[in-house]
Amino acid sequence: MNLQGNTSMRLNAEAGDGVFSGYAAVFERIDQGRDVIARGAFTRTLRERNANSVKLLWQHDPKTPIGRVELLREDEHGLFMRGRLSLEAMRGRDAHALLKTGALDGLSIGYRVRQAEADRMRSIRRLIDIDLWEVSVVTFPMQSAARVRAVKSATRK
Repeated sequence: MNLQGNTSMRLNAEAGDGVFSGYAAVFERIDQGRDVIARGAFTRTLRERNANSVKLLWQHDPKTPIGRVELLREDEHGLFMRGRLSLEAMRGRDAHALLKTGALDGLSIGYRVRQAEADRMRSIRRLIDIDLWEVSVVTFPMQSAARVRAVKSATRK
């Protein structure tokens, strides 16, 4: 597990309390479980459902939603997401505070594999079609490059 700091992360304080964004998954990178997500792996999910139906959770705990997913899209880098934390909920406030300070910056996904290919030469599983269920804010993401890139805070009056 890579525990080095992410020096490229940029946390922004702007209007739009509780909104954050980043990459929930990055294409063509081997994760800690030896899985690689292929470009286009989320195409079917994104076509079948809207972002609001994908849950936003705290550390993959289905009993602890912390807000809602507002946007999901694939680009050349991976699965970009924008979420809005529920600041009325204690865990949403906790997540917001930790994201703003950079103490927490990991993202991770919960999914079901629809189609995969084994690459025995490299000892990896290539995920071709993923049924995405949830995005979580996590301490240690399975895919080290899946990170929050921006956090917005309310402007003070």
